[in-house]
Amino acid sequence: MVINMINVGFGNMVNASRIIAVIDPGSAPVKRLITDSRSDGNLIDATYGRKTRAVIIMDTKQIVLTSVQPETISARINEEKA
Repeated sequence: MVINMINVGFGNMVNASRIIAVIDPGSAPVKRLITDSRSDGNLIDATYGRKTRAVIIMDTKQIVLTSVQPETISARINEEKA
């Protein structure tokens, strides 16, 4: 079994096959999702104190915050598949 890892910024890697969605953090439902995940202990903050630009939802119910644009993450995922 091959694990395809993608860079989500600052040397942090995420298993690409476990990603369900990459979304923009601006809407109120996404902000609630982040707050709920933080209180449940399922939030991984990979922003290093910078502005959150993308929220990655994993199939393990974990939420990853990153300062990389959603378009960039999508391009990296598509590069891995090619």
